[in-house]
Amino acid sequence: MARSHYENFPVASLLLPAAMRPHVAAVYAFARVADDFADEGRRPVEERYRLLDGWLARLHGCVHGAPASAGSGADDRDSLIFLALGTSIRACDLPVSLFEDLLSAFRQDVETRRYRTWADVLDYCRRSANPVGRLVLRIAGYREEHLDRSSDALCTALQLANFWQDFGRDFRAGRLYVPLEDCAAAGAREEDLEAGRLTAPWRAVMKTMTERTRALFDEGRAVCDGVRGRLRFELRFTWLGGSRILDRVDAAGDNGLIDRPALGAVDAPPLVWRALTWKRTP
Repeated sequence: MARSHYENFPVASLLLPAAMRPHVAAVYAFARVADDFADEGRRPVEERYRLLDGWLARLHGCVHGAPASAGSGADDRDSLIFLALGTSIRACDLPVSLFEDLLSAFRQDVETRRYRTWADVLDYCRRSANPVGRLVLRIAGYREEHLDRSSDALCTALQLANFWQDFGRDFRAGRLYVPLEDCAAAGAREEDLEAGRLTAPWRAVMKTMTERTRALFDEGRAVCDGVRGRLRFELRFTWLGGSRILDRVDAAGDNGLIDRPALGAVDAPPLVWRALTWKRTP
């Protein structure tokens, strides 16, 4: 999983209610370390799977209040993570299945480098991104099905926006999230990317990707209006930031293979203005 997926995780946001922050931080720490097992460093494939299996076992242990093992260094850090996570799971009644979904996506990251269909990409996002939104909603006390559906759309859109933002960097690292069947239909060849050429077929298929992602952002507006208090503004800023990244991807054109479109200080004023003048969905 691209590290950028967690750039939108609201772990330190001052917009979050203070009561939510320790629980969100515990979820973030669990996911961040597991993501590193799958995607960082030079560990052999077998070791990555072993670490993820161990993480799953410790997850199940902390749910039942298993005592954290004493240790030092990384093991001591991990024990503290699961001590906090177990407390949050019990206090907020967090579904363990959502954490299991995250770990299944991390396992997929170990060796999967291509996706055949759009449905395959969405299934990955269902497990790698959507649990994050649902966990934040549960921590905030929301369990309504319509909010879950809208949150899923927003989280998938954010994950996809990060994929297209990191398109060139991911390809150079050996990953391609554009579905192979869409590449074939557009006549987009990986050989052109290897040669550093973002051809007309690639521009066309990337336009299709961003249009699909915008449709998901539209579906994700409802959750930004359906929650209350500070979380509402946190989600609106997240929605606006992700949408603006997508604008940057569309505007990058031929540079999209080389440069990574990103937000900067110049984006802050318009994002604040749009948050303040946000119009609720009908």
